[in-house]
Amino acid sequence: MISKKMTAALNNHMNIELYSAQLYLSMSSYSNYLGLKGGANWFMVQYQEEMVHFMKFYSYLNSQGEHVQLGPIKATPSEWKSLLDIFEQTLTHEQYITKCINDLIELAVKEKDHATQIFLQWFITEQIEEEENDREIIAKLKLIGDNGQGLLMLDNELGTRVFVPPPAA
Repeated sequence: MISKKMTAALNNHMNIELYSAQLYLSMSSYSNYLGLKGGANWFMVQYQEEMVHFMKFYSYLNSQGEHVQLGPIKATPSEWKSLLDIFEQTLTHEQYITKCINDLIELAVKEKDHATQIFLQWFITEQIEEEENDREIIAKLKLIGDNGQGLLMLDNELGTRVFVPPPAA
C-alpha cells in the first residue's frame, strides 16, 4: 500500500518526467534549427525515453490503485548558445532528476514502502547511464572546440542513436 505522501511525491515526479520530455523535444527542435540533424535525432530519442519514464510512473500509480494527477508543465527554454550549451544544460537537468529519484527512494524507505523502492531501482540505474552519456558527449564537444569538421563528425555520430523501448516490467 502506498501512503498519501508517497502518492503525492510520485505524482509530482511523474509531472517532472513530462517536463523533461518537453525539454528534450525543445532541444531537438533547436538542434534542428542549428542544422544539426544528428543532435536533433539524439534529443528526439531522449524525448521518447522521457515519455517512457513518464508512462512508467503513470502505470505504477494506476497499478497501486492510486489516482494519477497531471499538473501544469512550466514552459521550457527554446534557445541555447551552442550544442555544448545544450548538453551542459542536459547534464544539469539529469543531475536534478537523479536528486529527485534519490529523494523518492529516501521517502519510500521512510514510509517502509518496499514495492516503490523496487520500482525506483530501475530509475537509479537509468540515471547512472543518462549522466554518463551526457558527460561523454560534453567531453567530445570540449575537445572539438570551434572545429567545424569535428562538430559535423560528432553530429553524424549523434544521428545514429535509435530509440529502444525498455522491456515491459
